[in-house]
Amino acid sequence: MIALRSLLLGTLGTALLLAVGCNGSSNSGGNAKSVSGGNALPTYSDKAFQIVSGSENEALKPILDRFAKERGVELRVQYKGSIDIMLDLEQGRNLPYDAVWPANSLWISLGDTEKVVKSQESIMHSPVVFGVKQSVAKRLGWIGKEVKIANILKAAQAGQFSFAMTSATQSNSGASAYLGFLHALAGSPDFLTSKNLADLQLQEKTKALLGRIDRSSGSSGWLKTHVVENYDKFQAMVNYESLIIEANKELTAQGKEPLIAIYPTDGLSISDSPLGYVDHGSQEKEKIFTDLVAYLKSELVRKEIIGLGRRAGLVGFDAKDADPAVFNPDWGIDVNRVIAPIPLPKEEVLREALNLYQAGGLRKPSATIFALDCSGSMEGKGITQLKEAMTLLLDPIKSKKILIQPSSRDIHIIVPFDATPREVIASKGNDPQMLKELLGKVQGLQAGGETNIYAAVIGGMEELKKAGPMDGYFPAVILMTDGRSDGSIESLREALQNQGYDIPIFSITFGDADERQLQDIARISGGKVFDGRKDMAKAFRDAKGYN
Repeated sequence: MIALRSLLLGTLGTALLLAVGCNGSSNSGGNAKSVSGGNALPTYSDKAFQIVSGSENEALKPILDRFAKERGVELRVQYKGSIDIMLDLEQGRNLPYDAVWPANSLWISLGDTEKVVKSQESIMHSPVVFGVKQSVAKRLGWIGKEVKIANILKAAQAGQFSFAMTSATQSNSGASAYLGFLHALAGSPDFLTSKNLADLQLQEKTKALLGRIDRSSGSSGWLKTHVVENYDKFQAMVNYESLIIEANKELTAQGKEPLIAIYPTDGLSISDSPLGYVDHGSQEKEKIFTDLVAYLKSELVRKEIIGLGRRAGLVGFDAKDADPAVFNPDWGIDVNRVIAPIPLPKEEVLREALNLYQAGGLRKPSATIFALDCSGSMEGKGITQLKEAMTLLLDPIKSKKILIQPSSRDIHIIVPFDATPREVIASKGNDPQMLKELLGKVQGLQAGGETNIYAAVIGGMEELKKAGPMDGYFPAVILMTDGRSDGSIESLREALQNQGYDIPIFSITFGDADERQLQDIARISGGKVFDGRKDMAKAFRDAKGYN
């Protein structure tokens, strides 16, 4: 599984702007020691420096804060998903950042068509592994054994094993895992090719393995948190080794069994975490970048990064001086293992593989209820934004660009609503003419009336029951609203309990939406709230990445 949180198009994740400068934290983990060794620190005439980074690097915030304070730099980091970083890079010299820091260098290769990124430096590494509950790993005989993707597939096909994994088209860890599956099940060729991808046996095996995913998401960090908080529901998850370590710290503190790291011998991928300078022609910016890289690679900071569960050896993927309490061998963490990641395919093959996953029928299909607020307060900008967001999914050209296009097995249930649900628009598949007709109906929606979120979602779930059993689907609700709802959340809670399976509700906010109500809905359903007030299209894309 290649660590390519930087390879695909998310991530979805919500953008978070952190200003860390002279007012930022002064230390990390209690270690306020400067890495300058008492030498005079450099000064800069232009102190502002902006980085767009993968969300998995949020754990390094105290280290970045300290650099900013010591150097007097206004260091601002915006955390985004893989797809967003790639799409940002397509802006070329109009990119509003001084550096990019995705999880994998492939994201830079895919997005940087104008070659504005230079001086890439890999800061750390983390393999993408299976974290399997200790009791499950024992039952399957995987502890202390060499495990291949074929072994995992066999257990999955026998119904003995299921796992959570991020979307391969929205998250680096999911894409890494998926490419690892393809490579191993294709017989470990020198490089994956289009001919390999056309092999129907390979497609069926990969489809069978992906069909055992019991929860998807657009964010590796969110998936880790969700699995820990709902541990009784899961057997395993695919994620970065570093996040398996973070999960185990939380689990063992709660007295729960740990996850055992399983490193597939024939489908292993590595996140290489490249920090790249975006050349806007400023020598001062380049100097800050060079100093930041040197700081992150200094001995003290390198050890600090290793202490966070990342591999930051001077050579290769080792983690020398690793604390066994962090890289705990009892959790299956093996710092002495020879890491041999799969070779990345050519970019055109990679794009073909991702399209095959998203639209070619390999991924587990989605059954999505789109609850669309058409109340009176949505008149004007709100209803326009809502239609633009739905166009991202229903327009084949736009959906393919950001890899959220529907597959032939996906179910779409569109529930426009105000005080009550309006006429439900239901369909299945990805026939272009059908999608065009759906989009036409959405474009014809008019705003008016009061707001009742709960009635709309319950009505959509009733419609979903008509589609039959959901065992082979990812059912979910994407709720887009700007209003405070009438009705009772208790009615929704009861409906969710009577549904017979989990159906997360992902809400996207407009205007003055009551986020407290939406957070309560997310809490009782295992969903998430996305802020659409600044960028509705992005929020919609992010929400779709969880389904």
